[in-house]
Amino acid sequence: MNFPYFIAKKVAVSGNQSFSRMILRISILAVALSIAVMIIATSLIRGFKNEISSKIFGFWGHIHIMDTGVTYSLEAVPVDINQTFYPSLDTLKKARYLSNPSFMGYELENQLIEKETRGGVRHIQVFANIPGIIKTRDQIEGIILKGIGKDFDWSYMNDYLTGGNKLEFGDTISRGIIISEQTANRLILDVGDRMIVYFIKDGDQQILKRLEVTGIYKTGLEEYDQRFAIVDIRMIQDLYGWAPNEVGGFEVFLDDIRDIEPLNEHIYMEELPNDLFSQTIRDKFPSIFEWLGLQDINEVVILLLMLIVSIINMVTALLILILERTNMIGTLKALGSTNWDIQKIFLYYAAYIICVGLFFGNFIGLTLCYLQDTFEIITLPEKDYYLSVAPIELDWWSILFLNLGTLLLTIIVLIIPTYLVTKVNPVKAIRFK
Repeated sequence: MNFPYFIAKKVAVSGNQSFSRMILRISILAVALSIAVMIIATSLIRGFKNEISSKIFGFWGHIHIMDTGVTYSLEAVPVDINQTFYPSLDTLKKARYLSNPSFMGYELENQLIEKETRGGVRHIQVFANIPGIIKTRDQIEGIILKGIGKDFDWSYMNDYLTGGNKLEFGDTISRGIIISEQTANRLILDVGDRMIVYFIKDGDQQILKRLEVTGIYKTGLEEYDQRFAIVDIRMIQDLYGWAPNEVGGFEVFLDDIRDIEPLNEHIYMEELPNDLFSQTIRDKFPSIFEWLGLQDINEVVILLLMLIVSIINMVTALLILILERTNMIGTLKALGSTNWDIQKIFLYYAAYIICVGLFFGNFIGLTLCYLQDTFEIITLPEKDYYLSVAPIELDWWSILFLNLGTLLLTIIVLIIPTYLVTKVNPVKAIRFK
């Protein structure tokens, strides 16, 4: 029989209603609140990062393929659409690559192992950009037109269309344009309204196009919503004087965002000719991803603070418990129990308290996450956070790691205060019973 566990179990179920009992209940509450905050913080930050990332990648794709002569993102250098990788690149399911092995999220240097991507290429489509100026009766505003073709994947944009319909591609160039809700509000435009867009060609030639608003979208990404509109790519080809087989580049969509770096390297090294290069959207628009990366620091700070609160409360509770059970400690020593056996009694008891706290903490945290995900109770200013509602995304492996990590780290730290047991003199402890 496990004697320390047996004694700890008896102590845990004893009906003593002393002051220490209140302290222990406070400790359970502290552990519960700590793990609840950890779960909520992790789920919020994970949801926030993934929602923002999905909006960016949904609008631009994960990887861009362009001419090597392009020096900035909106420069127009035509690329021949007749490439060996188009449109067959979306048949690439997985790719092998060499990388450093990782342990606990950290890469181990000075060695390489062969790995395989989690997924492959989901879709590839053509695009082209051109700057212009929108003019209505009373307003004028700069805009960047993004040209798309028949291969455009509407699965993302359909979710963000707030009015009108997607572009229709017939035998002739479509005169429709999809603008953002932000642009529509500033220029007082609605579906069906017409506008004039001015373009500059060859540095001094002015060209105008009369377009009709066929749709209005809203992604919540202000940097994109206020700058971009969507049109037929054939219009841009006509404005630049390109041939029908010339486009601005290719947008590549992946199955798994975590494969973006190895697949970008594979595409560049194995799939592209020498006159083309590939670039990830993270490299193309680094500022917003650097901002998202700062959220990882916030997450680590919150988790550490909550873990410290939990540990301090448990240390306090354990010291009170040891002082209250001084007579029991003296008796057990007199009967031949070792210091380590008695220490294990209190560690078992502490583990019981932590597990109870973890149970209630998980219940509170998961319940609040469910309520937020279902009823969208907490809202955000979309202008500042790119989202109108605080997003929740649960990762069960992360939650399991949080629970196990909190339990193990707290128990390890609690070994230190249990050394107070070694200072108890059995003769004095029994004498002052």
